[in-house]
Amino acid sequence: MFDSHLDWIALLVAFAIFAYARQISDRLAELQARLDRLEAARPAAVAPMPAAPPLSPLQEPATAAPMPPPLPEVTEPAVQPATMTSDAAADQPPPAPQPSAGFEERIGTRWVVWIGGLTLALGGFFMVRYSIEAGLIGPEVRVALGALFAAALLAAGEWTRRQESISQISALPIANIPAMLTAAGTAVAFATVYAAYALYQFIPPAIAFVLLGLVALGTLAAALLHGPALAGLGIVAAFTTPVLVSTGQPNYWALYIYLAIVTAAAFALARVRLWRWLAMTTIGLSFLWTLPGLDIGVAEVAPHVFHVAAGFALAALIVVCGFMFGPAADNDEVEPISSVALAVYLLGAMLVVLASFHDGLALIGFTLLVAATLAVAWRAPSAAGAVAAAAGTVFVVFAEWALRDNPDLLVLPGGALPGMGPDPLGASVSWHLVTAAIFALGFGAAGFLAQGRSQNAVVPVVWSAAGVFTPLALLVALYARIAHLDRSIPFAILAVVLAAAFAVATEALTRREERPGLNAAIALFATGTLAALALALTFALEKGWLTIALALMSLGTAWIFENRPIPFLRTLAAAFAGLVVLRIGHDPRIVGADVGTTPIFNWLLWGYGVPAASFWGASYLMRRHGDDAPLRAVEAAAILFTALLAFLEIRHAVNDGDMLAVPSLAETGLDVCVALALALGLERLRERSGSIVHNISAVILTGFAGGATVVGLLVLENPMISDVAIKGGLLNILILAYAFPAVLLLLLSYAVAGRRPPAYGNTLAAGALILALAYVSLEIRRLYHGPDLMTGSTSAAEQYTYSIAWLALGVVLLGIGVVVQSQRARLASAIVIALTILKAFLVDMSALTGVWRALSFIGLGLVLVAIGWLYQKVLFRRQQQAPPAVPAAS
Repeated sequence: MFDSHLDWIALLVAFAIFAYARQISDRLAELQARLDRLEAARPAAVAPMPAAPPLSPLQEPATAAPMPPPLPEVTEPAVQPATMTSDAAADQPPPAPQPSAGFEERIGTRWVVWIGGLTLALGGFFMVRYSIEAGLIGPEVRVALGALFAAALLAAGEWTRRQESISQISALPIANIPAMLTAAGTAVAFATVYAAYALYQFIPPAIAFVLLGLVALGTLAAALLHGPALAGLGIVAAFTTPVLVSTGQPNYWALYIYLAIVTAAAFALARVRLWRWLAMTTIGLSFLWTLPGLDIGVAEVAPHVFHVAAGFALAALIVVCGFMFGPAADNDEVEPISSVALAVYLLGAMLVVLASFHDGLALIGFTLLVAATLAVAWRAPSAAGAVAAAAGTVFVVFAEWALRDNPDLLVLPGGALPGMGPDPLGASVSWHLVTAAIFALGFGAAGFLAQGRSQNAVVPVVWSAAGVFTPLALLVALYARIAHLDRSIPFAILAVVLAAAFAVATEALTRREERPGLNAAIALFATGTLAALALALTFALEKGWLTIALALMSLGTAWIFENRPIPFLRTLAAAFAGLVVLRIGHDPRIVGADVGTTPIFNWLLWGYGVPAASFWGASYLMRRHGDDAPLRAVEAAAILFTALLAFLEIRHAVNDGDMLAVPSLAETGLDVCVALALALGLERLRERSGSIVHNISAVILTGFAGGATVVGLLVLENPMISDVAIKGGLLNILILAYAFPAVLLLLLSYAVAGRRPPAYGNTLAAGALILALAYVSLEIRRLYHGPDLMTGSTSAAEQYTYSIAWLALGVVLLGIGVVVQSQRARLASAIVIALTILKAFLVDMSALTGVWRALSFIGLGLVLVAIGWLYQKVLFRRQQQAPPAVPAAS
């Protein structure tokens, strides 16, 4: 059917079959070598044995030899002395070691046979192709010759097998000539029958169906006789035949009927011989044949629906363990192949629905397959994994439908014109509403009724998870498609009804006796209750409430965990926190430009404050039960939302509601103060909690404050560098931008003393000192120059004021250090005084004149003398110690 590069495809198939055959031959050769060694070593065994070992099917029964006498224990088991063996064992010479096969032997006995079989099969394919292209013989003769060639190959394979059986010479497992001939004949037979039906229309569909079925049954019977090698070659050849023997006009009905017969034969063979690899290979190849036909029209939907439905039915009847004709089930265990088999065909049905733009027939077929999945999994717990796959495919189908055909794109600003565009509540929406209702009721009811039916905890958890997820997902998809994510009271009512149903299910399950998986199911239905209530709030209120609803879900899940300690609920609480973080990443303003202009009491307070409080509450509840990754995620979200609430409220208040304004000195100073205050609080909190999140967050916030101080306060927004007007009297923006951060840095340096490395605290103290000097200097500059600090020259009085102010600051720090006995404060005082001395000699000596120069040095000298006296008489005065008392004589 697909007529491109067929020669290359044939060669690739040949190489693939050859590689597979080589792998099988190597494994069989290794097994044969082991059997030969065991058979050769058995008669020479000298160790006492309780009973004779069972004979291998390939061994002939031997005459019973007298048992040797018991042997004493020895330390070297390799070779026994001759005196320790029986006479019967001594008479038998040790078996000669068999040499390994050389290169010539491998060429002559292995590779030639495999390549010969492949050549025969491909020769038949290429002869048919050549006869078609060259027009040498008529179609009838071509088909007849193909049938004769296939019959000859099959007869040769059976004759050689019987000859080997009659001569009692077992076929070499490394080069099974009968298997090769039979495999080649099977492949040619498949190609001949298919060509007679699809290419030349010599036989009607009914006869083609019968003939292909007979060939498939013959392949099954041959594989039962010849082993897995023939099965592997046969299944690959059968699924590649439509590619090698093709036409330019696709006939999907013929193709899919043929594939259904091949799939049935392969599944039956896999069932009889319990070959898991054959079942999985058949499922994969069958699914791959769904992909080339996905570019379909409405008229071609039926054969594709038939293909996935037939494959699903065959897998359910033959492959699923514990159901109909499938293998026996292992109690209530979820078996991977049983679940994957149904899930793959559900995936194919989903792709057909999407490719056909939700055609009615495709949607009906998909619905029936989902219902069949629930029915099969209900009877056979081995296929319970397919229930989760069914829920996922249902969500994908409805989510794609909601996003693809949104009716609001067809509505003009003045409203829809009469007769223009489809009706938003027309047939398509009606079909999907009915289908969604069926899915929601089916999954929800099955998820509830399945509780208590299995001893394996995984099975009821899968059912309950699908029963909760599917109705919620469908409700969201329908809301997005019909209400366009706007307020909708009807959908809010549906969400409340769904929440009530989940609540009733939760209450009913709590009254049941303890069964495996029951607690997890209760937690899932309780979580579904909270999720439905959150959706009701989202549907009934503005869009920004979605963030609040999801955040409250995290707190509610943590509360449920407090009462039902199911471990995965902690992960669920962290997942809700992650969704809220992603939500604000999409739009940090929560509601777009409609934040409001009122300081503090605006949408930022609700959009960030409520989630922050929710996450703090959830982390408090979760910490009672240990520290793990979900708790750390929730704690990180709580700190993030708290910091963002403060930063964004500052930006909103400083810029009169303009969230896109350029940062200013006031905003930067407030941000630094908030970051330092939060870091100070986290330093105190981590002492009690021991949380690594609190620890790292404190360091991050401190680093942010340090970076904002250096880059923002000291460089970009520095009034001495940038054009920033300092308005007001003594109470101006400089206090907020420099004085308050200096105090907070100093407090933070004391908070980390003894708890972090000394360099950490000393760096914070140095930053406090720099900001204090900056504040004093900028205030003096504002006093002499007014609001614009960049204008005017520096007078002698101003220079003298700087020196006096710095000196006074040093004295104040020294006094604080003496009173509170702080060495750090005294060192800071020494640094300031040293800077003042440097300024006196480097600046004042040249810049000041007259009385200002004299006063500067006189004042500096008096202060230095006073400081020296203070250190001598107060800090380091000698203590008069009384002489030690002389002990009294005894």
